[in-house]
Amino acid sequence: MSKNKRNTKIKHKSKTRSPQAARAASTMVGTLDITRSGMGYVILKDPDLKDILVRYPDQGTAFHGDTVEVKITKVSGSSGRLEGKITQVIKRHQTEFIGTLSVSENYAFFIANSVAPMPDFYIPRGKYQNLPDGTKVIVRLTSWDKRSRKPEGIVVSTVSPEKENDFAMKTLLTNNGFTIGFSQEVEEETAQLPTIISEQEISKRKDFRDTLTFTIDPADAKDFDDAISFKKIDRSWYEIGVHIADVSHYVRPGTALDKEAALRATSVYLPDRVNPMLPEQISNVLCSLRPGEEKLTFSAVFIMNKKGQVKDTWIGKTVIHSDHRYTYEDVQTIIEGAKGPYEKEILWMKEMTQTLRGERFEKGAINFSSQEVKFKLDENGKPVGIEIKESKPAHQLVEEMMLLANKAVASYASSIKIGGAPLPFPYRVHDQPDEEKFASFVPFARKYGYTFDVSTPEKIAQSFNEMLRQAAGKPEQHLLEQLGVRTMAKAIYTTDNIGHYGLGFKDYCHFTSPIRRYPDVLVHRIIESCLQGHPINDKQLEEKCKHCSDRERAAMECERAGNKYKQVEYMQQFLGETFPGVVSGVADFGFWVETINEKCEGLVSIHSLMEPYAYIASDYMLKAEFSKKKIQMGDPVTIQVVAANLDKRQLDYHLVEEKENSGPGKSAQKPASSAKKKADKTHPKADKGIKKSSGYAGSRPENSSKKKREQELQSGQSAKENYGKERQPADKNRATPVSATVSEHKTPAKKKKESQNKPVSKTKKVGQKKEK
Repeated sequence: MSKNKRNTKIKHKSKTRSPQAARAASTMVGTLDITRSGMGYVILKDPDLKDILVRYPDQGTAFHGDTVEVKITKVSGSSGRLEGKITQVIKRHQTEFIGTLSVSENYAFFIANSVAPMPDFYIPRGKYQNLPDGTKVIVRLTSWDKRSRKPEGIVVSTVSPEKENDFAMKTLLTNNGFTIGFSQEVEEETAQLPTIISEQEISKRKDFRDTLTFTIDPADAKDFDDAISFKKIDRSWYEIGVHIADVSHYVRPGTALDKEAALRATSVYLPDRVNPMLPEQISNVLCSLRPGEEKLTFSAVFIMNKKGQVKDTWIGKTVIHSDHRYTYEDVQTIIEGAKGPYEKEILWMKEMTQTLRGERFEKGAINFSSQEVKFKLDENGKPVGIEIKESKPAHQLVEEMMLLANKAVASYASSIKIGGAPLPFPYRVHDQPDEEKFASFVPFARKYGYTFDVSTPEKIAQSFNEMLRQAAGKPEQHLLEQLGVRTMAKAIYTTDNIGHYGLGFKDYCHFTSPIRRYPDVLVHRIIESCLQGHPINDKQLEEKCKHCSDRERAAMECERAGNKYKQVEYMQQFLGETFPGVVSGVADFGFWVETINEKCEGLVSIHSLMEPYAYIASDYMLKAEFSKKKIQMGDPVTIQVVAANLDKRQLDYHLVEEKENSGPGKSAQKPASSAKKKADKTHPKADKGIKKSSGYAGSRPENSSKKKREQELQSGQSAKENYGKERQPADKNRATPVSATVSEHKTPAKKKKESQNKPVSKTKKVGQKKEK
């Protein structure tokens, strides 16, 4: 990392600017966030400014997620709450929507399937293909100029009503601003791309076709965007190449293909499908490094020994011929002793990359463990089983080589100057831990006997690794890993090279996955321009980086929602049955439990417990008023599945007391709620630091800034929010509970929204792709 970042303590956040200062700006730009109630909040680009409340009549022609210009109209009383009116939509978050047609004689209306309220679309005659009333469709917005009129659209495709799963997945994609399918113009451009590599093109590149080359990917992968070559030079030194599909050779700036890829910025990986950044002809054919085929690549080649020491590095355009396609399972069996093709080379690579991995952690990379949940689906996309995959040496072999290449390319870029100034380049950076979250984590870890040296960021990373090493296999391991991840900042793309704290790298970028990430395409273009002696000076690059970071977050939200949908769909078959689990999040209105084997998370409402509980934020714990029983993150418990709502992607659990545990897959005799009575309104005042558990998880407070709302959620906020913002307690719209006992204990408070206060705490990497 840069000196100003790596050799200083964690920075303190700047103070929030006053409402008067904000109002003086007259109009500002931000992102519109519309809640279920229809209330809107413009989240400003300046993090030191409070969000601006925008009531429904003042939202103009903006939809949820749009980038808008807002004019300040009011500052409310002592709270300083800013109110405003949207004056312009600068950029649409979403132009395609999924929902249902309501057909009249000469026109139709389109009702969107959206969490946030939105107006119906007017569809003129001839723009809905004479489809019958009630048809599930995808509609593209064509115009919306005045608030007095409805938005107008055109039907672009239909969704089969019997394919509920297909409708659900496409809804997730469109609601997160991702286009389904490609335009005719993009498809035509793709069809015109050459399928044969010319000898003239090969002559411009370094030829690796006679060098042993192989790919290692998941068993179901089709887009092989990276390969590794292996060549022995002498007794000690080897030539190891990391070869990446040369997407930038086919996707040229200014084309419709490039514009669409830039707009999407990333592929989205759902449990049953991939919504690709590029058309299949490119991602799965032209650029996929399939065995037995000549392919154009962009490579980082290293002369290195078995200890991982690099003597020389070369970066440039190449042509390869893959000799073999491995799955991760293939490589792992060889590592574990089985015979296989090129086993000597695989074992050499395994030993070398494990050395690289060990040195990386010694130098400051943080070693959080990870798991991936993968669903087994039938022919209709219905989940019939769940697999839990952990990172093994086979995965780590590929990961370390990709990290080595990304680091080398970023280091090369950082050495290039344009007129004495640094080359504008899309670095992948990761800032130091969040100062406020880390400050609360350190004393909590100390309760378990783990101390932190906070003198420098490097010492903090070393303390994290030492804690994780000592806690391995102990009861507190899961809890400390969960809370430790929360303190971490989010990795982003930016031209400001502050380094990657989590990896411990001074320079880092994404070079190795241009088929599925647009920043990698930008990296390839800039590096090629540098190699040619004419570095690109892109003055719009920072804005492109921000767009890519935003789309990456949208893709992650979409992928988490897709996984949650499959979790709920899978658990529907187990209503009334009990499972062992672990408390994975705690809030004043209840706690979340993740089942051990299925990794399916659901809410245990505070109303289903046998006595009143108080919420102790500092200890991530609920404490019973009378019995003094504690419910804390990481605690093992047994739950009963009582409700599963696919529409809202929600699971409701009830706590089963130890003496009543029936075991997984058996009916519970008596959930904890069976003796529950309404909490006494004269509950004694809690001690300092203890919050009365009212069960209210309400909608977003109107007179609270975004920063304050985040602070209210801090005790349960996670870097892996799989539950979704629309989280609500059980109500009449949820799936039918399994017993009358459950429904008899509903209270008015139980029906209040929990959508904005859902704190999740998960460390497993559900559906997350490796940082390569």
